[in-house]
Amino acid sequence: QVQLVESGGGLVQAGGSLRLSCTASGTILRANRMGWFRQAPGKERELVATLTSGGSTNYADSVRGRFTISSDGVKNTVYLQMNSLLPEDTAVYYCDATWAALGRHWGQGTQVTVSS
Repeated sequence: QVQLVESGGGLVQAGGSLRLSCTASGTILRANRMGWFRQAPGKERELVATLTSGGSTNYADSVRGRFTISSDGVKNTVYLQMNSLLPEDTAVYYCDATWAALGRHWGQGTQVTVSS
């Protein structure tokens, strides 16, 4: 079955950068859409960024201009380059991917902590 595994999370100082990666396994089909959500303690999960196989992107207002989403369709991998990180970016970041044939799937999450 399809599994999504995230990596690249960690602890950084405000103003620093991190690059998250997420790779889907269990299928060779290219995902139609991949993206990132995040959830901080006591808050609802929110959209961070999405990317379709056609190249369309969507960003949350809070990260636009600081984060960049990209992907390798052949590898079914999505990346999130996070620059100028803020303490407010601290959250568990979840990868998700959607295939027309397989539906929507989620990763287990990776912790990003930004210190001030």
